[in-house]
Amino acid sequence: QVQVVESGGGLVPAGGSLRLSCAASGRTFTHYTMGWFRQRPGGERQFVAAINWAGSTTDYEDSVKGRFTISRDNDKNTVWLQMNSLKPEDTAVYYCALSTLHSRLSRFYNYWGQGTQVTVSS
Repeated sequence: QVQVVESGGGLVPAGGSLRLSCAASGRTFTHYTMGWFRQRPGGERQFVAAINWAGSTTDYEDSVKGRFTISRDNDKNTVWLQMNSLKPEDTAVYYCALSTLHSRLSRFYNYWGQGTQVTVSS
């Protein structure tokens, strides 16, 4: 089994930055694509960013491209989401998840963290 735990959320003013981290455990960790999703109140869980197991491929939702950066360190079983130039519309619960294949679709992700709240004020 794989355990996933996110951290790093908080309250930040518009234009500020946050760095989310996701710690995962499991012997197959390095062969999982890791992704970040977010969910606004009353909204659907939406794709934010993903990185393949080797770290050679990254994907970003259009609204965060150029502002967010996803990275991973397999030796530390950790993936990060560096979020810069934050906007109020980025406010959501952010979830880290693992998939056996590289995808933007949440249904392909097998393991999920409990989420971390990001609130951007204006």
